[in-house]
Amino acid sequence: MKLYSGKMNRLVEELSSLPGIGEKSAGRLADHLIRMPEERVRKLAEAMVDARENVHFCRECFTLTDEELCPVCSNDTRDHDTIMVVEDTRDMQAYEKTGKYTGVYHVLQGAISPMLGIGPNDIKLKELMKRLEGDIKEVIIATNSSLEGETTAMYISKLIKPTGIRVTRIASGVPVGGDLENIDEITLLRALDGRVEL
Repeated sequence: MKLYSGKMNRLVEELSSLPGIGEKSAGRLADHLIRMPEERVRKLAEAMVDARENVHFCRECFTLTDEELCPVCSNDTRDHDTIMVVEDTRDMQAYEKTGKYTGVYHVLQGAISPMLGIGPNDIKLKELMKRLEGDIKEVIIATNSSLEGETTAMYISKLIKPTGIRVTRIASGVPVGGDLENIDEITLLRALDGRVEL
């Protein structure tokens, strides 16, 4: 049974289609939005539309940005000889929160998953290999500790090894099956510091 009228039901349905938002949470959010001042709701809606129209992949690392290069790639003080490979932008943000990693990133926009039909050509691997044609000293593989993350890490390692570039994997301070975005900064730092040669 529907609890709300047509327009409210539509708002709840749209909100519940977002990842991590169930029907109850969507109802609470919808209720909150209806109670917000109209000007704030308009600003929120405009920010969402503006971001959708203007945010795209960074030309270098493939994180999300509204510039040609993201703030990390355009920062001359970063160590551009070291690339940390992560699955998505949220993983990159998790490492940036530590404030300790000074290299740059490469965001794969996914992981290899034969079960889901995601192969090496479906993620940003060709773009990574192109970047390695430059003067790169180390590639740190920081994919998740899931089966897909481990498969992706091994695949990348086999691709890079013949180039002579040092390939390391973050240490196992990250729990198996855990997503990087949900792990605290201390654990992430220990995993980075304890990385091993692949």
